[in-house]
Amino acid sequence: MSNQNTNGAAVSRNPATGETLATYTFQTPQQIDRLLDDNTAARTLWRDTPMNERVAAYHRLATILRERQDALAATITAEMGKTIDASRAEVRKCADTIDWVADNGPAILADEPAPIDGDDTVYVSFLPIGTILAVMPWNFPLWQAIRAAGPIMLSGNGFLLKHAHTTMGSAFALQDAYEAAGFPKGLFANLNVANDTVAQVIEDPRIAAVTVTGSMRAGSAVASTAGKALKKSLLELGGTDAFIVLADADIDRAVDVGIQARFQNAGQVCLAAKRFILEQPIAEEFTRKFVEAAKKVKAGDPLDPATTIGPMARGDLRDELHDQVERTLAAGARLLLGGRKIDGIGNFYEPTVLADVQPGMAAFDEETFGPVAALTTARNTEHAIELANTSEYGLSGNIWTADIAAARRIARRLETGGVFINGFSASNPRIPVGGVKKSGYGRELSHFGLREFTNPQVVWAKTHP
Repeated sequence: MSNQNTNGAAVSRNPATGETLATYTFQTPQQIDRLLDDNTAARTLWRDTPMNERVAAYHRLATILRERQDALAATITAEMGKTIDASRAEVRKCADTIDWVADNGPAILADEPAPIDGDDTVYVSFLPIGTILAVMPWNFPLWQAIRAAGPIMLSGNGFLLKHAHTTMGSAFALQDAYEAAGFPKGLFANLNVANDTVAQVIEDPRIAAVTVTGSMRAGSAVASTAGKALKKSLLELGGTDAFIVLADADIDRAVDVGIQARFQNAGQVCLAAKRFILEQPIAEEFTRKFVEAAKKVKAGDPLDPATTIGPMARGDLRDELHDQVERTLAAGARLLLGGRKIDGIGNFYEPTVLADVQPGMAAFDEETFGPVAALTTARNTEHAIELANTSEYGLSGNIWTADIAAARRIARRLETGGVFINGFSASNPRIPVGGVKKSGYGRELSHFGLREFTNPQVVWAKTHP
């Protein structure tokens, strides 16, 4: 079911019950123009605000997010279906990230000396470039926006959020939190428009750059428009991350983490482990233990504390996932667990494990954005690396082995933007996130993100004019 109706509005629906939560009428051209004018005025004021006052506003925002945790979490769960505990954790993560950016950002954005011979002084200043348009997805309604806005705005930029039509309630709740924290009104603003209007906004001279987290199709369209307008774009477009388990790995630990890495958020995570590549000596043991653990993953009411995963965000996404499963099985894979839509109200899908998945099958080649794990056996380490790199995506990957030195050598051969060795993290403000190949380009968070949308202005002061 679409969440953009024929009457020109975004519609928020509860994926667990099918209930329509709210309808958000799209902004008119006149409203968009006023929104951009207000944002321009606000970012001019913000640009001239001393860094210590920006930092104070960030800490106020973090406090407000923590105070509103339960209300914000309820909105997230209602709009996209993740468990209520996971939604609360998302709000806390947003607050922690804002505090981290405030505590570390000023030093990262400080002028950077560039020593040269002689007495001349050369330094680089990281200056704001204007307003950044952020096209964000529904799977982490607050976190996706915060991890973009946090570094972008501290440097003095404005922020315009084009959120997914399914999660506009979360978008406006976040805008309200920014305003309550004392940020200039209009500095963080929501753009509620049809998807085909986004190109016009990118082309507007009041927009300096654009960042996208989403599908390859969305990234390609946005990057094309930004390129024609000679504007910078940063893209994070998902992946088919490999979870490589070698013969000397701690199997029990790898299974525990693998379950979390695949099934958290009902499998709707760009950075999730999706292709489990198992070295032959341990493939049978890992498979047996993984299936037993996956049987304990419980799909159900996201408000029930006993639930492990809630519904998928939309019915059409569940249909696409089921089609991928059926095509994979038709191509010769084996079904070890699940593989069905759950009957009744809501967009629920059974936790699913597929074995003997090979290149050329849907669950190997395509991004499976739902609770489906694809298991593949590798003859040896070299074959595992080859399989991991057999993908048009390159977001991140996992390596499990007792030999850390070997893992580091393998990591350099993986065609990904990031590698986790004997661990997994969906994201962390201290770790820059980004991809290669069709997973996008650029880096978010850490010092990369704080400088990503700045003008690195070089100043050369002659000491003897």
